[in-house]
Amino acid sequence: MSDPMSGPLPGSLYGPAPGAFDAPGGAAAPLVVVGDALLDRDLVGRADRLAPDAPVPVLEDCEERLRPGGAALAAYVAALGGRPVTLVTALGEDPASARLRELLAPWVSVAALPLDGALSEKTRVLAGGRPVVRMDRGDGRALFGGGPGGGGTVPGEVREAIASAPALLVSDYGRGTADAVRGLLAERAARVPLVWDPHPRGREPVPGARLVTPTAAEARLFAGRLEGGPGVPGGSSGPAAGADPARAPGVSKPPKPPKTARPARAAGAARAAGPSGEPESLHTAARHARALAEAWGAASVAITLGDRGALLSYGDHPLLVPAPARHSGDSCGAGDQFAAAAAGLLADGALPETAVRGAVAAATGYVAAGGAAALAFPDRAAPRPPSAARGEDAEHLVARVRAAGGTVVATGGCFDLLHAGHVGLLQAARRTGDCLVVCLNSDASVRRRKGPGRPINPLADRVRVLRALECVDAVAVFDEDTPEELLERLRPDVWVKGGDYALAELPEAALVEGWGGQAVLLPYLDGRSSSRIAERAAVSVSRSSVSRNGAR
Repeated sequence: MSDPMSGPLPGSLYGPAPGAFDAPGGAAAPLVVVGDALLDRDLVGRADRLAPDAPVPVLEDCEERLRPGGAALAAYVAALGGRPVTLVTALGEDPASARLRELLAPWVSVAALPLDGALSEKTRVLAGGRPVVRMDRGDGRALFGGGPGGGGTVPGEVREAIASAPALLVSDYGRGTADAVRGLLAERAARVPLVWDPHPRGREPVPGARLVTPTAAEARLFAGRLEGGPGVPGGSSGPAAGADPARAPGVSKPPKPPKTARPARAAGAARAAGPSGEPESLHTAARHARALAEAWGAASVAITLGDRGALLSYGDHPLLVPAPARHSGDSCGAGDQFAAAAAGLLADGALPETAVRGAVAAATGYVAAGGAAALAFPDRAAPRPPSAARGEDAEHLVARVRAAGGTVVATGGCFDLLHAGHVGLLQAARRTGDCLVVCLNSDASVRRRKGPGRPINPLADRVRVLRALECVDAVAVFDEDTPEELLERLRPDVWVKGGDYALAELPEAALVEGWGGQAVLLPYLDGRSSSRIAERAAVSVSRSSVSRNGAR
């Protein structure tokens, strides 16, 4: 079987764009996400002084930001790009469950299992964009089989969602959802692509998973369990901290699990480290991936390695998929982005290698754009400002989006002969924020850069074509050789260029970083070039002329 999505893939904050990878039929395949949902909350403010009664920072001008967490975040980022998504999770009648339903309602369909207890909530306090403390509450778990101790039945809508799923993502945070429907998942894994995103407190994936996506730390823990070493289940020290007592015989209701943070897992973010704090060696990661693929009966295992990207193994020779860039931003939720992007691509018909490449790019773009803190929600700025006027003045648009707390993204170029590489880049750039401004070279600027005979399309036509794209909110023209003066006026939060550049080659990078922005490279479709298209067209016209003259 040939992969319909070969070639470098664009990535973004919310993952690959449905339809941007030549998926069969052109439409994004639906995805069903199964797993434990959380309600995440950030309390964001500034800390300029310490409290007089204790050496702790005082948080001022505090703003509360809510977002889906856990499996709900994976479902949310998958849905933002336009993919139909259904979330199978456990929800109750508690206030946190109700609030999560509201956040998901415009984007994700929910098929709910009963929840025993209150939905888990995770609250981070951030000062100056840096986490200060995290507070967890809520001990709810899915009722096994629809009732305590496995009694009752799984709701019909849950059975139907899984049985009809064209592709599945299991985001297992160890709170019982995956266990409650494990038999249904095993049956479906034999028929459709299934991605399993594991957690130290969850069980092993069902046999037949197309792709499993542990972090390096998680892979090390799971491999240790297989070897029966000390401190792991089956080892000489008994159950480890990562073991789930719910698996013990005779336990009808699982004990409340300790609240633990998941290891940072962003491709392009912090480097994955081994027990000594040193970077996990590729040899060790490859050995773990091979062992896990064989033991779990998985078609492939992709271990995320932080800023080194991911290591993909089918059980033999591994493939290293490097991150397109390194970023030190907030990696919270990047693992969910990685898994959601990979599952979406597999749903669209990609092979695991292509899916992992796209997922690495997506997770890198996610971190670059600010991570979970930059996500837009229905009660804040929407992914596209609903009132954005087509062709709105760029500076007015930037001011309006920024006043609403949104993220301004800009990119630039000549865009003389618009092609698939341009469109993929623009779509990916748009999903990194709340509006996209295209900085466009004037005709004179293009001539100075490209030479006589360019541009082929005059400025008015190029502006009109770009404004017709759904992913472009505004076009701003500059007459200089580079867009520095225009960028100085717009001051975007994110400056995007294609991966055919290097950040060191971009004079705009230092300028944007000067006001706290970030320059980001996104993978670019190889072989797409306006100059090459023009050359091929000239050759074609020449051959056609020779052929006509010969026929005479």
